[in-house]
Amino acid sequence: MPILGALMGFSLFLGAASFPNQNAVAPRTVASAPVAIPGYSVTLTAYNAVAAQTDNNPFETASGAYSNPEVIAARSGNLADELPFGTIIELDGSNASNDTCGFGAVAPLVGYRVIEDTMNPRYTDRIDVLFDTKSNYVRTNGTEINAANILGICKGVTFRVVGHVDFNHIPKTQEQLAALVGKASQLALK
Repeated sequence: MPILGALMGFSLFLGAASFPNQNAVAPRTVASAPVAIPGYSVTLTAYNAVAAQTDNNPFETASGAYSNPEVIAARSGNLADELPFGTIIELDGSNASNDTCGFGAVAPLVGYRVIEDTMNPRYTDRIDVLFDTKSNYVRTNGTEINAANILGICKGVTFRVVGHVDFNHIPKTQEQLAALVGKASQLALK
């Protein structure tokens, strides 16, 4: 990340992880001081908790958490410092390339995500969203297709860090995770 060094002063000021400031958005409520949440552009893909797409234990993430397809995401190794395990992110696919990206069709299934897994080292600047193999289907042209296949490869998706959750308190549902994010004063914001 070439801009990372230039942003060190910015991150020291905020006491946060540094990201290139692309598409800064309105802040979450944090005490009474508004702080812009910087965004960072990545490639977004999806995976399922099956042996062919994970290591030898598909139901356990790299952090040791349960592979919950409702809230878990993986990040490429080069993003480990910026996205440590427990980081809560939101994903915005509005600027994604449309040629191989089905973000719009699966956006309701994406929601907020907790980084608890790591991708194969061959990938960089990438986030991989975990989808369920049984319930995450989207109907297209009269056929139900797994959401991971519909999503495809989405270049130019923006992620924003919106909080951090302790390993022992990872919400089990999108509703619980959204409620947690909505209560930013209870989060250790990164």
